[in-house]
Amino acid sequence: MRALVVRLDSFGDVLLAGPAVRAVAAHCSGVTMLCGPRGEPAARLLPGVDEVIVWSAPWEGVRPPSVREADVEGLVRRLRQGAFDVALVLTSFHQSPLPTALVLRMAGVGRIGADSVDHPGTLLDVRHQRLPGRHEVEAALDTAAAMGFLPHAGDDGRLRVLPPPDTIALTGNGPYVVVHPGASAPARAWSPERCAEAVALLADAGHRVIVTGGPGETALTRRVSGDTAVDLGGQTDPRTLAGVLRTADAVVCGNTGPAHLAAAVGTPVVSLFAPVVPAERWAPYGVPSVVLGDQAAPCADSRARHCPVPGHPCLEEVTGQDVVQAVRKLLKERA
Repeated sequence: MRALVVRLDSFGDVLLAGPAVRAVAAHCSGVTMLCGPRGEPAARLLPGVDEVIVWSAPWEGVRPPSVREADVEGLVRRLRQGAFDVALVLTSFHQSPLPTALVLRMAGVGRIGADSVDHPGTLLDVRHQRLPGRHEVEAALDTAAAMGFLPHAGDDGRLRVLPPPDTIALTGNGPYVVVHPGASAPARAWSPERCAEAVALLADAGHRVIVTGGPGETALTRRVSGDTAVDLGGQTDPRTLAGVLRTADAVVCGNTGPAHLAAAVGTPVVSLFAPVVPAERWAPYGVPSVVLGDQAAPCADSRARHCPVPGHPCLEEVTGQDVVQAVRKLLKERA
């Protein structure tokens, strides 16, 4: 049985789909993942994925392509060539799977399942409805189970990635704490000043600190690192970043992809979590973590990309000392 798993949004979202992907792979001869450009690097890290198809959907992302630019007909042809017997469409609680399901129907996919609040007509063979309060990982596993894809008996359901490389040439010898100051949306980011404060206080507390960031975040990581931390801004692709995070004592970051990548390599996370989306659904999964930030702030559940409250109080009221104490707590739990 050839299976297609669809998750069209971001890097972290695709990582959170990983346990469900493994559940599908336990029952199928091959698993192809259909994802967007932002999710592609994560899809290529997931155990159980044999092939990745990348497509920009006109209903996903901050700047989605037009329908013409998306070339729906081209995707339909490619999926038809894949001759998929079954497809699992994974979405967040606020997204509809039905546009994707329509494309899959046009491509002749035999059996399609997804979470759907809206009536699906003939687009879904299995219409699952998410239980309240479920983490995104658990919700995806529930939907897979509704399709008959139960995890392998030895699978603990945690996040996982393919083995990362050794990164000691980047990190140097000895223990360290990672601070990742960037985030996919400004509303989810701690300010550079607070990040720099945390780096300095972690160093004062005896921690060696490594600051990470993507190619477009080098000015940010340089500012946050100062003369105190090792600055790896722009020096790690996703697989290499997984290696850096795997050997860290703890990772300090916002609600962004690296938080889930840290969880996937088993590293505790201090999560600077703006409540624009619910922590119960998006907090680091399956590893020790401390969630910092006012989860009852006025921006709660707004899904805002830019903070609607002057001064960004949900995160700016968190101090560097709060982070030091959270790291200390996690290291005691890990000992």
